[in-house]
Amino acid sequence: MKTEKILEVKHLKKYFPAGRNRLIKAVDDVSFDIYKGETFGLVGESGSGKSTTGQTIIRLYDATDGEVLFHGENVHAKKSRAEKLKFNRKMQMIFQDPSSSLNPRMTVLDIIAEGLDVHHLVKNEKERKERVEQLLEAVGLNKEHATRFPHEFSGGQRQRIGIARALAVEPELIICDEPISALDVSIQAQVVNLLKKLQKERGLTYLFIAHDLSMVKYISDRIGVMHLGHMVELADSEELYKNPVHPYTKSLLSAIPLPDPEYERGRTRITYDPSIHDTSEEPKFREIRPHHWVRCTSKEFEQYKKELGE
Repeated sequence: MKTEKILEVKHLKKYFPAGRNRLIKAVDDVSFDIYKGETFGLVGESGSGKSTTGQTIIRLYDATDGEVLFHGENVHAKKSRAEKLKFNRKMQMIFQDPSSSLNPRMTVLDIIAEGLDVHHLVKNEKERKERVEQLLEAVGLNKEHATRFPHEFSGGQRQRIGIARALAVEPELIICDEPISALDVSIQAQVVNLLKKLQKERGLTYLFIAHDLSMVKYISDRIGVMHLGHMVELADSEELYKNPVHPYTKSLLSAIPLPDPEYERGRTRITYDPSIHDTSEEPKFREIRPHHWVRCTSKEFEQYKKELGE
């Protein structure tokens, strides 16, 4: 178990106004830690709040309440331009849609070098060009691609450019916000394998956000499951797959197809029904096994423990 916490999310809330006297609670009291060198997977269906969580952590949104601590410092307390720049260099983001996250009027050279320019990380044009060419090769592209524009590339290649841009400033933590969901299935594995390779080479830490639990299991050390703004379950990747506790997690896992016709013929899809939950008290995040947490009431906690044979 890794011990050095790089990120601590404490009771994070992000609410959006929605008309008169109404709030959308996109992220509602979410807490988790990320350790140096690990990949923390965050999964859930569309509207679960997982992407809003990532975007609030990196300050694309201001938090409504709660804290985000990066190396023990409160991210949302950083006010000056110098503080924000220092933070932005240490934490980067890879976006869902590479087509809309890359400026179509800029060459690949200028897109990747943007961070180098902002943080004054190169001395001259020659060094700038060399750094970009090194980054292109690191993500499996050619240095000749530097003079081209985004529209000249496939979706998978554009996502590699987005990864190179994130790597340019040598960050410690990268938030991968559904980085493969806009790609063909055949390309998804290539991009995930690239991320794993870069992590090993550069000692990176990832927050990997996705709705595909099978891909998240492949890349993640630990997984948090989100539903309607809440974290409902959190465990090591293997533990979550072998011993899912929350009914919503079970429903997500039951939807994963396997390349086995016999299994598929007998596979039972579990439909999640929120009305089954005990409403006698407010649910809390409770540790049902070592490092395995579930959001439940005390009555549900006892029921889940029996199911696990604890």
